[in-house]
Amino acid sequence: MDGALIATGVVRHRRLRPVAHAFAYPTCFLLLPMRSLRAAPAPALPRNRFGLLSFHDRDHGDGGPDALAWLDALLHEQGIDDADGEAWLQTYPRMLGYVFKPVSFWYCHRADGALRAVVAEVNNTFGERHCYLLDEPAPAWGRELVARKVFHVSPFCRVQGRYRFRFMRSAERLVARVDHDDEQGPLLQTSVSGRLAPLTPRSLRAAFFGMPLMTLGVIARIHWQALRLAAKRVPFVAKPAPPQAFTSR
Repeated sequence: MDGALIATGVVRHRRLRPVAHAFAYPTCFLLLPMRSLRAAPAPALPRNRFGLLSFHDRDHGDGGPDALAWLDALLHEQGIDDADGEAWLQTYPRMLGYVFKPVSFWYCHRADGALRAVVAEVNNTFGERHCYLLDEPAPAWGRELVARKVFHVSPFCRVQGRYRFRFMRSAERLVARVDHDDEQGPLLQTSVSGRLAPLTPRSLRAAFFGMPLMTLGVIARIHWQALRLAAKRVPFVAKPAPPQAFTSR
């Protein structure tokens, strides 16, 4: 599958300490070949305009009108000049104009098709954004990549420890796993997975009518799970200042 894709699947979250807490929800997401779409837009996907499902460049990076240009500038700034192959973006669509994107992943390839870097673009509910650039050791599908946690996401987790990322993709399926370890060991285990299909008017409508409130549900469920953690008396962590650098690696 070389064109724009849509996936339906499941997002899972499991907390190990100080009390067990787990949930799973149905989800859908886009997987977009951003360089190919610059040359030939996907007819089924409204871009930078309203639609049942749509994609808006300003939802990513610095909020500018060209998310791919932002990505290329970020990579160049970080000394990566050979990620000139396809840049696949895994992200939530807007539904009826609304979206909250806890995390999006940019899979950046060399011209020969090898995976060169992954950018994990994280948003919190305070309107802040931070990017983790994963390029060491050399990225590969199925290989664990590690980044030090520097960005506040949850009021029930301190800004300490590390993330362990693992990405797996086949022709039919994509899985992104992100685990958080603190100084005591594994704390959170999360994943988003989905079965891939070409993005067509039919598959777009099926995703929308199958879960029309999915993007609104993301933010609602974040707050609902926070209430459940508070009820379980998980300690609350005050929000620290965001990191000075927009990107860490």
